[in-house]
Amino acid sequence: MPTDVRDRVFSLGRAPAGRGNRQAAARRRRRARGLVALGVSLAVAVGGIYAAYGFLDQGQTLVRERCTAVVGTEEHELDPEQAANAALIAAVSVRRGMPARAATIGIATAFQESKLRNIDYGDRAGPDSRGLFQQRPSQGWGTQAQVMDPLYAADRFYEELVKFDYTALPVTEAAQKVQRSAYPLAYADHEPEGRAYASALTGNSPAALNCVLRRSTGPGDPQAVADDLHAAFGVDAAVRGGTVTVSADKTLGWAVAQWAVANAGNRQVTAVGNAGLLWNRAEDGWVPASTTDGSVVITLAGTEGEG
Repeated sequence: MPTDVRDRVFSLGRAPAGRGNRQAAARRRRRARGLVALGVSLAVAVGGIYAAYGFLDQGQTLVRERCTAVVGTEEHELDPEQAANAALIAAVSVRRGMPARAATIGIATAFQESKLRNIDYGDRAGPDSRGLFQQRPSQGWGTQAQVMDPLYAADRFYEELVKFDYTALPVTEAAQKVQRSAYPLAYADHEPEGRAYASALTGNSPAALNCVLRRSTGPGDPQAVADDLHAAFGVDAAVRGGTVTVSADKTLGWAVAQWAVANAGNRQVTAVGNAGLLWNRAEDGWVPASTTDGSVVITLAGTEGEG
C-alpha cells in the first residue's frame, strides 16, 4: 500500500496530536475553574461565619457595662466595680444589724472619699490615706494592708459611726464625725445615690438594682461566692454544682440577691433567682420566674464564654 494511503487510513483511527492536547488542556482548565469556584465558596462561607462571630464580639464590646439603682423617682448609675463595693458596704451594715441609714452614710462617704474604688493612694491633706474610705494608718485606722481590705475598712467605718447618734444626724454631719474631713459638706452631694443603693442593697427595695453586663469571660467559682457571702453578710450558703443557695427571709433575701447582681461581673454570675423573679444576665434585667420564696439561688457560668 502506498505510503500516503497508509497514512490516511491510520489517521482515521486516532485524533491528531494537536486536537488531543487541546481537549486535555480544556479539561484541566475546567477542573481548575471548578476548584477555584469551590475555594471561593468555602472562603465566602468561612468569611460569613467569621463575620458573624466578629459582629457578635463587636456587639459585646459595644455593651456599656453599668449597674442602676431605681428607687421611687430616683435613678442612679454606677459601674460594676463601684456597685460591687457599694454592695459590700451595705452587706456589712446588714451583718452588724444596722438600719439602712447606716448604709446610706457609708456609701455616700466612700463615694466622696474614693468614688467607691479601692484606691492605693492619698492626697496632699492625707498622703497615707488608702482604700474605700481613705483611712489613714497614721491616724489609728489600722495598717496600710488592713485599710486596703474593703471588708476591714467597712467594719472600721461602722465601728466609729456607732459611737454617735447617726440616725438623728444629716448624712453629711454623721460622715464628718467619722471622717474628720477638710471638706465636711461634700458628703451631702452623694446622699441621693447613697440612699438609692442602700435601699436596694439592704433589701428594702426588691429588684431595684439591675446590672447590664457583657457575656461571662470564664467559669465562676461557687465556693468563692459562698465565702464572700459569709464574710460580708455572715450567712451560710450551700454549693451544688454551679449554683450557690442561701436560705433567707424577705429583706435579707433581697439584700443577698442584689449583692449577687452587683457582683455578677467579677464573680461570673449568670442568673439570680428570688421571690418569683429572676435576674438574667443575658436579658439584662429581672423577669418573672418560678423561684422559691425564702431561697436565693445564684447561678454561675460553668464553661468559658457561657452567659
